Amino acid sequence: QVQLVESGGGLVEAGGSLRLACAASDTIYNINAMRWYRQAAGKQRDLVALITSTGSTTYADSVKGRFTISRGIAKNLMFLQMTNLKPEDTGVYYCNVDGWPLLGPMSSYWGQGTQVTVSS
Repeated sequence: QVQLVESGGGLVEAGGSLRLACAASDTIYNINAMRWYRQAAGKQRDLVALITSTGSTTYADSVKGRFTISRGIAKNLMFLQMTNLKPEDTGVYYCNVDGWPLLGPMSSYWGQGTQVTVSS
């Protein structure tokens, strides 16, 4: 069962903008922190931005001032507004959330990723 779905990736020229979205299924309860990770080809998966249930945000130094993470009015939605994109922003972007299943302990859930490619 797919529990996190990302959308909004694509190909954009340097300096352009994209908006990513992540939707969590209603089988994940009491979602706490939500995060965006990025993985470039041949590299490790790195944290890009985080937003807590209270709205506090944290950004990787490389995206500060260019990316904005937010949560929707519906608490199962998360967005990443990316502006002034650079070729080094290229990679697969993954949504990650902490939440609870109907039964069992808190779990960390991952989406399948959406490709972002920035051309120079």
